[in-house]
Amino acid sequence: MNPSFLTAIFLPLSLLIIMLGMGLSLTLNDFKRILVEPKAVIVGLAAQMLLLPAVGFALASVFPLTPELAVGVMILVACPGGPTSNLLTYLAKGNVALSVTLTAVSSVITVFTIPLIVNLAMQQFIGEGVALQLPFLKTVFQITIVTLVPIAVGMTIHKYLPTFAAKIEKWVKWLSLFFLTLVVLGILLAERANLAAYILQVGWITLILNITTMVLGYLFAKLSNLNHQDATAITCEVGIQNGTLAIAVASAPTLLNNPTLSIPAGIYSILMFATGAAWAWWAKQQ
Repeated sequence: MNPSFLTAIFLPLSLLIIMLGMGLSLTLNDFKRILVEPKAVIVGLAAQMLLLPAVGFALASVFPLTPELAVGVMILVACPGGPTSNLLTYLAKGNVALSVTLTAVSSVITVFTIPLIVNLAMQQFIGEGVALQLPFLKTVFQITIVTLVPIAVGMTIHKYLPTFAAKIEKWVKWLSLFFLTLVVLGILLAERANLAAYILQVGWITLILNITTMVLGYLFAKLSNLNHQDATAITCEVGIQNGTLAIAVASAPTLLNNPTLSIPAGIYSILMFATGAAWAWWAKQQ
């Protein structure tokens, strides 16, 4: 199958399904929780919106990456947590309600912060004369369409058809995983000539990013005097990003349309399952 067809059709479809699945598990109370548990939510958002991009920028600046791969790392850290973080929080016996709240709220916030962070990264790593750029309003609109709209649809179904929502939620997750797999394989196939070099360049950096942000997220939460369950949720939110959205921003024809920029997110999307499972096992023992 043509990789460009995968990124043009299956990538947005995968993202729509993933966000719809997230909406099927959300209620308005998840957004209201910021008023009920303000400290945990604020600490989690600070870690995700400030700590994560700072770590990503430091790694992209210190280690020898090509400019495109450095920007790809920044695209990844600019994205919110994904549904996988909610699943890992559940497996680790963390505060699932907090995890869902952080995913939902950060998904709204990053609609506006992604174009800012990515454009700054392109200026920093590629240069002032870079032809690639994310137009702010257009990007906000497109990310809203593929993230917030399906979340709202899922929440509406959950509210008015709760039994139906519960029945289809798991199938929606499996379907989204199938489409995501196709997209990642398609991108890796398109870049197969340089794949070995890319893995050597950025594979270990995405692994370091994943592990470092998990460790720092947990320490940040504990230093803020949050309990283990809250710290576990924050760790998953900071350490497990929405790789599908990062791939979409990097390679979708209507956005940056540069598959090379999506390589860090593609590799990260594979590694995060192993590190996330290891983290969930450790956290569950505490």
